[in-house]
Amino acid sequence: MNVHAPHALPTVAATEAAVAGGGSFPVRRIYCVGRNYLDHIREMKEADERDPPFFFQKPRDALVLDGARVPYPPFTSDFQFEVELVVALGRGGRDVAVEAANSLIWGYAVGIDLTRRDRQRDARDLRLPWEVGKSFDASAPCGPIAQVRDPAHFEHCAITLAVNGVERQRGDIGQMIWNIPEVIAQLSKQVTLEAGDLIYTGTPAGVGPVVPGDLITAHIDGLPSLTITITRPEA
Repeated sequence: MNVHAPHALPTVAATEAAVAGGGSFPVRRIYCVGRNYLDHIREMKEADERDPPFFFQKPRDALVLDGARVPYPPFTSDFQFEVELVVALGRGGRDVAVEAANSLIWGYAVGIDLTRRDRQRDARDLRLPWEVGKSFDASAPCGPIAQVRDPAHFEHCAITLAVNGVERQRGDIGQMIWNIPEVIAQLSKQVTLEAGDLIYTGTPAGVGPVVPGDLITAHIDGLPSLTITITRPEA
């Protein structure tokens, strides 16, 4: 075997998130938590409130940065926003104890879990995976990641999202059913976490549809804001 043989295809470009103040953060995987705010479970009317949150993934090249123009995606007529706190890991681990989970955190960012809600509902009704509704191109906007010295600082912070200057979502990080260390610990029981992993931690109530031309601004106290514009579908 020739270890120096050329690649069959061009190499895949690395995916990098922006770092607040300059620089970049290489992204390995993007995990998302479903059903982690009680008021969101109630507005969706799709689960028993006693059910624990669960995890799904988005492809890492679904990441888009602050200021991006996001085309309205195909295969949907109900394109919705979900503002979320994003945890960026600087260390990995498996079967991480809740008490040790904060030591894996490198920083935090504001994210938006863009969702083809009609396709998500179809998958739910057919008891199929959520990927068709969640894991499509440009579905993971992420603001600049702010490195933190004290990961516990973001246990209680306001989280909001506005569309065209009108507030549509408002909650508090402290309203999570599973807090951040619990999310990390639970996820690490299912997969081995590594540096470069991003975890979108769930959304409060108020999710809703957007159309081309809408300007979406997401904010969490203490973090750089995230703004994207929804554009017309790509030809």
